[in-house]
Amino acid sequence: MGLQGIVPPGVVTGDNLYKLMKYCRDNNVALPAFNCTSSSTINAVLQAARDINSPVIIQFSNGGAAFLAGKGIKNTKEKAAILGSIAGAQHVRLMAKHYNVPVVLHSDHCAKKLLPWFDGMLEADEEYFKANGEPLFSSHMLDLSEEYDEENIATCVKYFKRMAKINQWLEMEIGITGGEEDGVDNTGVKADELYTTSEQVFKVYKALSEISPMFSIAAAFGNVHGVYKAGNVVLSPHLLGQHQKYIKEKVKSSDEKPAFLVMHGGSGSTEAEIREAVSNGVIKMNIDTDTQWAYWEGIKNFYNKNQGYLQGQVGNPEGEDKPNKKFYDPRVWIRSAEESMIKRAHQSFQNLNGVNVLGDSWAK
Repeated sequence: MGLQGIVPPGVVTGDNLYKLMKYCRDNNVALPAFNCTSSSTINAVLQAARDINSPVIIQFSNGGAAFLAGKGIKNTKEKAAILGSIAGAQHVRLMAKHYNVPVVLHSDHCAKKLLPWFDGMLEADEEYFKANGEPLFSSHMLDLSEEYDEENIATCVKYFKRMAKINQWLEMEIGITGGEEDGVDNTGVKADELYTTSEQVFKVYKALSEISPMFSIAAAFGNVHGVYKAGNVVLSPHLLGQHQKYIKEKVKSSDEKPAFLVMHGGSGSTEAEIREAVSNGVIKMNIDTDTQWAYWEGIKNFYNKNQGYLQGQVGNPEGEDKPNKKFYDPRVWIRSAEESMIKRAHQSFQNLNGVNVLGDSWAK
């Protein structure tokens, strides 16, 4: 078992991406998709993946990408979000091969009102494809779940036809994930509406599979974005297995799990619920809320530990004239944040059956 000889290190696209996703689906593995907002968080994720010897997904939300570009750039017509996404992608592309792990480079939720951001990234992908034979990003996500299903699917079809020309993967969302995430607010949705039907999933599968097999579906099964105590979110991952069976029977597929599925809103889910979702064809799970807290907690713990050395540039418990530069140097406390984030990222890999996916034969 392992990915040696199947996919290379660095950003994976096209056929290599399809091989990776198929390997994950067939071996009950899901890749954690970490939202990143800076070179620091990107590097932390890359190190986490290298240390646990597994592929990983790095993704940028609209707001996260705009932040990465710098708050000094106005986001008029999504300019900052487009620039930040491209800058983040270039950093990942440069560093991923040196961390020696396969990386899926992805953009997160894009609601209808954010389509200019999607357009800007896709233009960059097409330009990169002309020069390099592959898109800049491995994949993108369209989240039109706020719209009627017909418009949602039709818009995805329109964009997917364009993306297929550059061998790019599409993730889409059908049904409603509760909570709020980057412009899509479903906090007021009734609990019984947080479940996508098999008929809805099949409509997506049928429409997109006519274009390319390189797509995944985020189907709601009680998920809620945000942070919740374990047990406070009632998931029904068995529904995902029903979707797979429904599609298999409809298209007479030889695959037990013909669809690639995605899990959103995983905070507060138990490991057993996550593992059941993975066994039913989930190949990607978004991680954001928990790693945000972990990054902050690293800084908080560093401050609490070294508080006496962080009250001024000079003067600490060792003496009034003693300098404190080695404590307030950003490289020190930012590294503490990264180490905390890496530790939490490893937990996500473990929950998703994603430890040592590259295998013992992977070239170190």
